[in-house]
Amino acid sequence: MNSDQSPNQGQDKASSSDKLQDPLAKQLNIAEELNYDVEAELTTQKSLNLADRSDYSAIEPNQPEKLASEIADLKRQKQTLEAEIRALRESKNQLLSQQAAEARQTLTNMVKEGMRELETQKQALQISIEQLERRRERIREEMRTSFAGVSQELAIRVQGFKDYLVGSLQDLATAAEQLELPVYEEWERPTPEQPSQPQEETTIPQFSKGIFQDKEQQINSILDQYRLRPDYYGPPWQLRRTFEPIHAERVSNWFFSQGGRGSIRTMGSRLQNILVSSSIISVLTNLYGDRCRTIVLANTPERLGEWRRGLQDCLGISRSDFGPERGIVLFEDPLAVVQKADRLLEQNRLPLIVIDETEDAINVSLLQFPLWLAFAPDPQQMSSYMY
Repeated sequence: MNSDQSPNQGQDKASSSDKLQDPLAKQLNIAEELNYDVEAELTTQKSLNLADRSDYSAIEPNQPEKLASEIADLKRQKQTLEAEIRALRESKNQLLSQQAAEARQTLTNMVKEGMRELETQKQALQISIEQLERRRERIREEMRTSFAGVSQELAIRVQGFKDYLVGSLQDLATAAEQLELPVYEEWERPTPEQPSQPQEETTIPQFSKGIFQDKEQQINSILDQYRLRPDYYGPPWQLRRTFEPIHAERVSNWFFSQGGRGSIRTMGSRLQNILVSSSIISVLTNLYGDRCRTIVLANTPERLGEWRRGLQDCLGISRSDFGPERGIVLFEDPLAVVQKADRLLEQNRLPLIVIDETEDAINVSLLQFPLWLAFAPDPQQMSSYMY
């Protein structure tokens, strides 16, 4: 049985060894086959010895010694083969360990290489970001520089406008007040037919610095109401926004110190200037009703649109309140303002002319009217809405 199985097993091992590609595995298979053959032969010899133990007479006298010698040789071969198998196994383990170490090293190198590439890309991105940030700062600096240049030119023009206002406007206003205009004389002089008829509601007052003194208590009461008890949902033509003490001071100075004719230093933004103008319009509407008509002068449609939206918001009025025959009129040309103000005076109306800060100079013809308000730029602090 054992002798029959050994060739088949050897063939199986041979066939399996053919499939191995690794030379080390082939050597291990060959060593195992040799070891197997030695064991098979030893087993065969033992079986023969057991089978023929009864017949020692037929064996030659020196045959046991030969068999013992052969068995010893086979054992030595077996030991040699086992040693070789162990050595091959150790070599195999060493090779496997070496291959695993090489694989780990290769993987580590690949990871390091990938990390280096990512680090390089990161540095490149950082450099690009820094370049873009520097470019952004350079563009901002150019914008600031360009704006500074424009602002310098505007400051020169504004300074000239200020000098004009400080040096000439007061003289012109005084001269205009001293002019004997027939229209004013007719309004101020009572008609002979009705000498006792009051003229306050049917005539336009000749405003001067003291014209509002008799209405000081009423005006201050209105301003205090706006400042202390603001009504954000009040009726139209009443101020609906927060009114600060600085606003009240500017408005009070315009009424009582300037007599309703003069310039006010800008509040720093058009919206703040609109708030001051709205408070003045509201006070005049409270005093004179529908007779007061406001004319706004600004040199671009965009600024006029901002005035319209701001006045609507501050006074609670609608777009229908703006127009040639309505409460507020918007103009870009000073001559058109003069013509409109003349027609309003002829209609027994009281025109209030509001001049935007961006007007470089005031037309002298505007100074003849009883009420006008001009916003003067502050050269020390350029306005944030100049465009």
